[in-house]
Formats: sequence, C-alpha cells, structure tokens
Amino acid sequence: MPSDDFIDLLKLLIRAPSVVGAEHSFFRVLQRELEERGAKVTWYEGLLVAQGNDPFSTMFSAHIDRHGLVCTGPNEFQYAAFVSANRTDLLNNSVSEELMTKVTERFNHEEVYAYEPWSGVYRGKGTIKSSYICEFRNNLIFETEGLEGVVAGTPIAFKDQLHVVDNRLEGQLDNVISAAALVHLFDHGFKGTAFFTAQEEAGKSWRYLLEWFRRFGGSTNRLFVVDTSPFPNVNSANEQLLVLREKDANATFNKDSTKLLEELCEKNNISYLYKNRYVERENTKRAVQGLPPSSLGSTELGRIIAASNGLVDGTTIQIPTIGYHTMHESAAVESVDAFLDMLKVVSNI
Repeated sequence: MPSDDFIDLLKLLIRAPSVVGAEHSFFRVLQRELEERGAKVTWYEGLLVAQGNDPFSTMFSAHIDRHGLVCTGPNEFQYAAFVSANRTDLLNNSVSEELMTKVTERFNHEEVYAYEPWSGVYRGKGTIKSSYICEFRNNLIFETEGLEGVVAGTPIAFKDQLHVVDNRLEGQLDNVISAAALVHLFDHGFKGTAFFTAQEEAGKSWRYLLEWFRRFGGSTNRLFVVDTSPFPNVNSANEQLLVLREKDANATFNKDSTKLLEELCEKNNISYLYKNRYVERENTKRAVQGLPPSSLGSTELGRIIAASNGLVDGTTIQIPTIGYHTMHESAAVESVDAFLDMLKVVSNI
C-alpha cells in the first residue's frame, strides 16, 4: 500500500477541481503543496514548473486537467474537453473519443458542482440527469438539475473523492494520481524538474510544454511523461504493474529511454507491458471479427516529439487502470507502489 503521506496528498488533490480549460485554481493548490516541500515553482501559460537543485537531472511531466462540463448557455452544459479544444467534432481518432461515444450513460446521476475557474470558489451543486451526443452540435450534452443559475463559461466539476476498494484506489484518477506522485517526489529530495500541464484532454498541453523547452531547454531534453493507461477489465489491467510505450499514434518514442525503463523493470522485478504491442495484438483479433482497429492513442509526449523537430524526446511511464474517464477509474495498489518506486529509481532517489 502506498504511504499514508501519499494517500493523504492524493485525497486532497482529488477534491480540488481542475476541469480542462479551467485549471488555474488547481495550479494554486499545487503551488502551495510544492513550495511547502521546497520546490522552486514558476507559472507559465498552461504550465506549472517545479524545480529542485539540479533541474536537468531528471524531467517528468504530468497533465493535471480532468474531465468535466462547462456551462455554454442558460441551463446548458457541454463536455468541457471538446469546448476547450475549440472543436465539436467526434472524429473517433483518439482513445478518449472512442470511449466517450460508449460511456455517455455512465455520467447519469453523478453529482457535480460549479466553481470559479481562477479562485476555485464554490458556486453551487447539482446532479446530471442525462447525457447524450447532440446530432446537431456533435458534442456531449448534459442535462442537469440544480445549476439553473450558473452563467455561461462556468466550469462544472464532478464531485469526487478517493476510495480504496478491494486493494484498488478508485476515483477520477486521470491524471491527478500522476500529479500527486510528482509532488510526492519532492518529499524524498527530488532534484529535477516536474512539469504540470493544462488542457491535455483537449490536445493542447504539448504546446505549453514545447514553449518552455524552446526558451529554457538544454541540448538533450529527455522527458518522462507519466499518466494512466486504460484497460477493458480488471484481469487485463492486473496482468502487469506498469505500462510502457514504444510509440503512439503521433510519433515513435526515444528508444534508449524506453529501453532504460524496460531494464529497470527487469532489475526491480516489476512486470510491464508495451501498450502499443497490446493494441496491435487486439487489432489483429478485431480484424478477424470484421471490426475497425482501435487507436494507438494520442499522447502529450507523441505530440511534442512530432512537433519539436528533435528538441524534445523521451518516453512514458503509465499506471494500468479500468473505468477510464469516469468517476470510478481504479488502479491496483501494487501498480501505484511500482509506479512510485519507478519514479524514484529513474530519479536516483
């Protein structure tokens, strides 16, 4: 089981809202927690940077936005990720979009609350009555009860808290659990840099990160991006403790960095799976059944590698979860322990 300090931190962070496109108030919470642990914290547009005494020794990145709603008119609420991305097309070209078309009913009866995006001040609570994909707007539309007075532009977060059920941590884990892990590293003397990015679920976070590297990066910018990785059921998630990737739908990851993680997993007896190989195996089965292939996924790292012309490279470390993009996403405590251990090993802590 992860330490009480980590669990307490995760409980605190998961209660703080961070709807995609309205993450400022969460950055304020992160800044306090990081500075209390001795980190030097700097804000940029869409990016919070926390640094130790040797910033280029190890660099991690985690996106901090979570799914939620945004008020777009009188008693009208839409899925925030698609509004934030300035598009309303469900193109089915990412894992999240494929899943969203299937899980609209999962949000029914969930409790939500409105908040001020800068300060995080509470603005009232409500309940989702129903949700559907509007054929005219090509977006997820939510009908709610109790938020009739909320004005357009107000973010609506899911009421969330951490639960421990059957040796699994459960809540809206994507990707607050990775953010908590990076904050937790500073408790153990982390000397490198931790990036916390906004609007990853809207496909924008890589831009904020690339801007930083263009201004401040060195000649070798080896980045480890940390996140959760979805699986269809507990059995498939539990077959490995960590998920690695050689590539995503956008780019091939750094081979040396990926090999290093594989060797560290082997050395520390941590079971792992390459997600791209898993998806390709599943797609072979889908083809036999006459089904379309699943996406390799579109990640923050793949986007920044593809756009940076060699300036930024790296690989990813992920926690296998089930219930992706719901209030009941869960990860095995053994996986979370392995994830925390791996971050420390990579950081030479």
